[in-house]
Amino acid sequence: MIEDELALFDKSINEFWNKFKSAVSDTSCQMVGLRDTYKDSIKAFAEKLSMKLKEEDRMVEMFLEYQNQICQQNQRIQEKKDNLLKLIAEVKCKKQEMEVLTTNIQDLKEEYAKKKETISTANKANEERLKRLQKSADLYKDRLGLEIRKIYGDKLQFIFTNIDPKHPENPYMFSLRLNEARDYKVSDSAPYLEHLVEFQENVRKTNNFSAFLANVRKTFTSMVCN
Repeated sequence: MIEDELALFDKSINEFWNKFKSAVSDTSCQMVGLRDTYKDSIKAFAEKLSMKLKEEDRMVEMFLEYQNQICQQNQRIQEKKDNLLKLIAEVKCKKQEMEVLTTNIQDLKEEYAKKKETISTANKANEERLKRLQKSADLYKDRLGLEIRKIYGDKLQFIFTNIDPKHPENPYMFSLRLNEARDYKVSDSAPYLEHLVEFQENVRKTNNFSAFLANVRKTFTSMVCN
């Protein structure tokens, strides 16, 4: 009986030991599995974290580059704005200069119109005076043997004949023109007359051209007689 009990107890002890060894072995395997799973998880997390950090670094670089581009763009915009303001100022200055120039041109036009009107009036007056001179010339030619010619430089040449009884065809002449003041001006004579300047001043004062021609003819006649 005792031997049977001992054999049964020994059997129970062996069964318990085998179960304990099996349980310990399973637990150890589970621990190893958990450790490997933890290591794999840590490795995967580390890799994800590294990728995340790299992505964040790239995002930071992209942000800094974008910020730099914005600064450069703002600088170019400011330069264009400054250039535009400068151009606007130049346009305003040119506009003011154009207004002044337009005013000056208008003044010149008005002055030119006045001078043109003055010249036109003077030309008409000269034409009238020339017409009167031509009428007088026709009269003098018939009575005094006087011929009047228009020569170079807007001059009138007065040619007397019938001065010398011996040589009635011999010419005695002088040239006359109107100066800028519209006064009579004798430029030359042939033969030379000493009192021609005096006659010129008298005709300017009296405007009696007939008396002027008469005095010139008398002077030429006196030269022949002497």
